[in-house]
Amino acid sequence: MATFQTIRGFRDFYPDDCALRNYLFDTWRDLAMRYGFAEYEASPLEPTDLYRRKSGDEVVEQLFQFQTRGGEDVSLRPEVTPSVARMIGAKMRDFPRPVKWFEIGQCFRYEKPQKGRGREFYQWNVDILGEESPGADAEVIALAIDCMKAFGLGPDDFSVRISDRRIWDGFAVEKGIGAEEFEGFLRIIDKWEKLPEEKLAAMLKPSGVSYREVVDFMADPSLLDAVLEPVSASLAARGLGGFLKQDPTIVRGLAYYTGVVFEIFDLRGDLRAIAGGGRYDSLVKLIDGKSEMPAVGFAMGDMVIGLLIEQAAASAAQLKDALPAQADAYVVVGDEPQRPDALRLVQELREAGVRTDMPLSAVKFGKQFGMAEARGARVAVIVGRDFPVVKVRNLAARDDLEVDVTDVLDAVVTALC
Repeated sequence: MATFQTIRGFRDFYPDDCALRNYLFDTWRDLAMRYGFAEYEASPLEPTDLYRRKSGDEVVEQLFQFQTRGGEDVSLRPEVTPSVARMIGAKMRDFPRPVKWFEIGQCFRYEKPQKGRGREFYQWNVDILGEESPGADAEVIALAIDCMKAFGLGPDDFSVRISDRRIWDGFAVEKGIGAEEFEGFLRIIDKWEKLPEEKLAAMLKPSGVSYREVVDFMADPSLLDAVLEPVSASLAARGLGGFLKQDPTIVRGLAYYTGVVFEIFDLRGDLRAIAGGGRYDSLVKLIDGKSEMPAVGFAMGDMVIGLLIEQAAASAAQLKDALPAQADAYVVVGDEPQRPDALRLVQELREAGVRTDMPLSAVKFGKQFGMAEARGARVAVIVGRDFPVVKVRNLAARDDLEVDVTDVLDAVVTALC
């Protein structure tokens, strides 16, 4: 008999995996709202032409693309930036500027699965539209840094490598690189640290530029100072300047970037970029064909940051402590005749907002405490023969407090504080 497995590059989320994923989602959502961003959701299915227009050849080649029964050429979204540009373009006059939006959702790319990369992934997308000042660039970078800090990571764990696509625009003009060759040239720069000199030199030949010319251009220590100074100053004023590292090889692989670009990298391991983004001032007009709207944003996927959090945790127990428990309180049934009383108590605790669990059938008294521990509960409420007097036990300290059933909620809340 045939057995079924998850499709290559896709994932199942067992409860522990879901707990980590939801921990990421909760942290992303909390931080974005703390920065004044509003949440939105875009369609996961888009017309394929949306990506052909300006995402770049590499992304188009990785699309999950198909024809609907009605003959429509559609694709599962590989990224969200074109979608938000489409949405803003459709209702540009409905929102006061600057527009600050974020979204958490799935994306799909038909590429080779490897460490930190799958064919489906969840992504946190953060964008500011309608603001051309460097303050918007600094705002999204600050949010990205604060997100890393919220996961317990510091200057020894990651850095923000930052550049500006405009330096390469100037280089292309100086060296006579045409518009048709420019996108391919930038893809070479994007792979600069991953390939040997001989390979890079061969790839550069069609553009008419030598390997040495590119190396000499990037060797100028002041190359990025002027264009990045306003963003660097804003981040320094926030106390976040120490995370920045200028790096002209950061260009981002997507064709629509127009200015400041950045990526966040792990300093200790071999993980790919944790997050990345930049300015895309022309995308809204390219998609809706009407009005210019400056924009900047970034995205962080769940796979790489999830790996980094797991690696940073000293032990499985430390990681488990960082994730939400399945229950805060566990009602222990001391004697089966008291089960109806225990059920009423469970319902009262749940209605009061306390995450509460209990055995669904007769279980030995001692075994129930193991079940409570497995759920991550910090408090046990023991309902036995002395009811309506019950015991509230702090499971970490092993301290018991006897209270009347009418006082159980207050005792549980106090124990959880």
